[in-house]
Amino acid sequence: MINGIGVSAGIAIGKAFVLHRQTNALTGLLLADDSMIAAEIEKFDIAVTQSLIEVNILIDSYDETNGSDGLEILEAHIELLSDPQIKEDVAEKISAEKKNVNDAVIEVIAIAVVMFNSMDDEYMKDRAADVQDIGRRILTNLNSAGKATGQTYPPDTVIIAADLSPSDTISMDIMRVVGFATQIGSKTSHAAIVAKSRGIPAIVGCGAVLQEINNGDLLILDGQTGKILINPDSETLFEYQLKREIWLVETALLKSQKDRLAITTDGTTISLFANIANAQDMELAHDFGAEGSGLLRTELLFMGRDSLPGEDEQFEFYKAVVLKAKSKPVIVRTLDIGGDKQLPYFDFPIEQNPFLGYRAIRICLDRPELFLTQLKAILRASAFGKLKIMFPMIANVQEIRAAKVILNQAIEELNEAGIGFDRTIEIGIMIEIPSAAVTADLLAKEVDFFSIGTNDLCQYTLAVDRMNEKISNLYDPYNPGVLRLIDNVIKQAHKNNIEVGMCGELAADPDATLLLMGMGLTEFSMSAAAIPHIKNIIINNHMALANQIYQQVMAMDNSTLISAYLKDTTA
Repeated sequence: MINGIGVSAGIAIGKAFVLHRQTNALTGLLLADDSMIAAEIEKFDIAVTQSLIEVNILIDSYDETNGSDGLEILEAHIELLSDPQIKEDVAEKISAEKKNVNDAVIEVIAIAVVMFNSMDDEYMKDRAADVQDIGRRILTNLNSAGKATGQTYPPDTVIIAADLSPSDTISMDIMRVVGFATQIGSKTSHAAIVAKSRGIPAIVGCGAVLQEINNGDLLILDGQTGKILINPDSETLFEYQLKREIWLVETALLKSQKDRLAITTDGTTISLFANIANAQDMELAHDFGAEGSGLLRTELLFMGRDSLPGEDEQFEFYKAVVLKAKSKPVIVRTLDIGGDKQLPYFDFPIEQNPFLGYRAIRICLDRPELFLTQLKAILRASAFGKLKIMFPMIANVQEIRAAKVILNQAIEELNEAGIGFDRTIEIGIMIEIPSAAVTADLLAKEVDFFSIGTNDLCQYTLAVDRMNEKISNLYDPYNPGVLRLIDNVIKQAHKNNIEVGMCGELAADPDATLLLMGMGLTEFSMSAAAIPHIKNIIINNHMALANQIYQQVMAMDNSTLISAYLKDTTA
């Protein structure tokens, strides 16, 4: 048995197909003279053109019944392939460093991949897959080598690979491929996202032990638990065949409840929202029954480009999202850059600890012209739907008040220009720093709502870098200290009659659902695909049980007991 990270639930049973991808290596060869430069750049242009044709063919043949995730990824690839910065960097290496086109592309793509992989934010870290994918496609067309994309597989295939590109996953024939497992990857990788939207059981992060699987091995892949069973006996095989049938019936039931509200058996209504990055995400969220968005990550609009977006471009971006929301609320988080989210055109200082340094609201208050532009764009978009504004990484009351001064300036400038906006727009903050959680009673008097960001709150409370493999086991949202901070934030929000939600990973954890409800949380925001499962837990339970779980957990003194108790209760 091999253990990995289950990222797309379901059970796959089939024969292993071990995918070996050709690697692209540096040749080290330099151009003999300047007369060769133009020809090498032309080779690049031809390879990019062919790559664009291939991606457009994938878009034209895309089956939209699989959801919009795959289509969005392909459209992002079109943007990357058309990015003049990539061509400029490749041409620079060819002309200034006399690199041949193969080596120039490899080096430019590698630099971009390193930039994304260095980010602490999992979502941004996994965007490196997009860059790798288009780089591999360009190199394939440069060298006329065979591709994995479009590979024909026998029926009931379970793909085993070091990694799968977004294109591999999107173009996968799910009539033949029943599941896949990879050595690397995370819950937010594109392979994981597309697998969920296409209903393909998948496991990632299995490590080098995956190499022990041979072509033709009979495999059972459990995308829920992350287990892979190799050449099981007949009794185990029958057991999992039965589990697979049960899973298929349950999945159909969950999908049928898309339009049902999340109301407990004793009548308590819980609101379920989606964390999104753009208008396409908002559209997909409706398919999973989201009641709006509890987190719009605006920083993605600022990344992958060579200059800041202007007010009009930002306005069109936010407007597109709010129109897709169809009158449902969208919480717009203001710019959250710095730390792991670097911008190539932004002059960040060199810091010993950037995650505790110049980032998020601190940058916005230090660069009011940047903040003002974003706030005006959000306000303008609020005229087209129900937007809310949320400030990230707030540590104290002074920061909220300073942010509201700039917001009031934005309002005055729009008033002077005669531009309409929602004059009742709500203002909130992320609670992700321990000082904010401890002083929630003070902060609640300044805003209309809280949103608890458990990822950073847990990281900062426990002094644990969750991306550091040596200590990542210490990153524990069930630590009693973390739970007490969450509990205090919810209590103080209720005492001060303001709304409180949660947009961190804990909101999507089925084991935590009833505990959080027992704390009094009634607004959860998560990846859209997680909503049906969380909704199913809510509509099949009652608040008396949630309150009982809350009382039991808060009396426990260690996370091991808490985690085990919650798993037993949820099972």
